[in-house]
Amino acid sequence: MNGVEIHVEVAPALHLFVPAARRAGATPLGTDGVSTLGHVIESLGVPLTEVGALVVDGRAVPVSHIPKAGERVEVREVQRPQQVPGAPLRFLLDVHLGTLARRLRLLGVDAAYESTDIGDPALAARSAAEKRVMLSRDRGLLRRRELWAGAFVYSTRPDDQLHDVLDRFAPALRPWTRCTACNGLLRQATKDEVAAQLKHGTQRSYDVFAQCTDCGRAYWKGAHHDQLEAIVERALTEHG
Repeated sequence: MNGVEIHVEVAPALHLFVPAARRAGATPLGTDGVSTLGHVIESLGVPLTEVGALVVDGRAVPVSHIPKAGERVEVREVQRPQQVPGAPLRFLLDVHLGTLARRLRLLGVDAAYESTDIGDPALAARSAAEKRVMLSRDRGLLRRRELWAGAFVYSTRPDDQLHDVLDRFAPALRPWTRCTACNGLLRQATKDEVAAQLKHGTQRSYDVFAQCTDCGRAYWKGAHHDQLEAIVERALTEHG
């Protein structure tokens, strides 16, 4: 590149996005003198969804700032809890985050999920149309301009993923109020209302049921309830 050299320091929390050579304090970077700072940071591999502030020579600047020769740039991580103004906090998860989607729904968090790969353009368009925060490990998806908002999911482990999302966004938790299959709201139901979905042993052993108002799926405290209860209790203890 020609003309303009700046020095860029990336926050430790964002080091996984940049080459090892850029993880040791401020390092020199050549730019073309016309690209925005946002474009320059993205070219290093850091999605702007993960940038909390860009500080140039001690003052915060927007992503539209054009770097000048000799400037020192600090790329800081998002402050937590992150505020997402403009709509109720709700999420959209890509095809790779099904377990996380189900756990968020278990906690009563509005979490839409695409169970098939509909492609990045369609996901970004849905994020914008429904004003949902896009959760993904796909950096290319998070760089799409049409996204309404987005966040990188840092871990591959569902327990850590859930903790990270709850810590970052601090959504209100209302356990046992959403369908883990479709994200619809649950209502109390009688045994007769859900009888067609029950095996004989379940009919005999359980009396308390809920049903999804969207897909009609029935819920009761079955064999896996203790495992789900542990997930709920941990989330409420750490984030409630």
